[in-house]
Amino acid sequence: MRDLAGGFGYLLAGQRWVLRHGRWLGFGLLPGLVSLVLYAGALIGLGYGADDLTAWATPFADGWSSPWLGLFRGFLTALVFSLGLFLAVITFTAVTLLVGQPFYESLSEQVDRTEGGEVPESGLTLAQELWISARDSLRILGRVLLFGILLFALGFVPVIGQTVVPVLGFCVSGFFLAQELTSVALMRRRVQLTEQLALLRGRRMLALGFGVPLVLSFLVPLVAVFLMPGAVAGATLMVRDLVGEDADEGGGAGEADGAAQDSAQGQAQGQTQAPTQVQGKRLSAS
Repeated sequence: MRDLAGGFGYLLAGQRWVLRHGRWLGFGLLPGLVSLVLYAGALIGLGYGADDLTAWATPFADGWSSPWLGLFRGFLTALVFSLGLFLAVITFTAVTLLVGQPFYESLSEQVDRTEGGEVPESGLTLAQELWISARDSLRILGRVLLFGILLFALGFVPVIGQTVVPVLGFCVSGFFLAQELTSVALMRRRVQLTEQLALLRGRRMLALGFGVPLVLSFLVPLVAVFLMPGAVAGATLMVRDLVGEDADEGGGAGEADGAAQDSAQGQAQGQTQAPTQVQGKRLSAS
């Protein structure tokens, strides 16, 4: 439970950081606004075309009598739009991070700089960073789709499908959202995707405490845009905990308030993550 509260503490600390550094808040809003326009256009197009899509995909139902034809295709239309909305929520962060790679990397560097200690640099060109970010985002999207198909199938199970499955869906979304956001700071530390996932699995409750509230807030229109800069800042603070930098330098953890301090202490007492091994990994630009 301390890790769960600690993850939420880092999320709040990141929002406080950007509010105290207003220039970086405005700087970090630009990529989110660009992505918002793109996604709004795509969802509006899907809303207008979902009826035609379901009619094209179900020619066998053309001869059905009323009201069964309308109910069947209406259900499929709602399902298609819901799936599109789900994918939009899941991929919004990845696309925004890709669009705003230079912006968020600079923001993450500034967070490290204000917290003290070394400011890691990936040593890669912008083109290499964009390629790695796009490649890793596609890998994560594949994992998310597999979980999504499984949870969709389980959704038809009585009781469980209406209670347990939605909770699992938010947890899965929150975990991978935390991965996408922490990847900005971890990439600068040359941590590969497999090691990123292993690092977060070792502190799963910390990742969920950070990611699940964000997923829930991202369901509200426009909220995702305004929370993104603070989410990147909070993810950078959390990364400093995950790789042991705060413990080494005696700073940073205080930024995430008492809950995050307890989380960092819990890691030092019982959950050894071998940060030196993680930091030693190198990103492949191929």
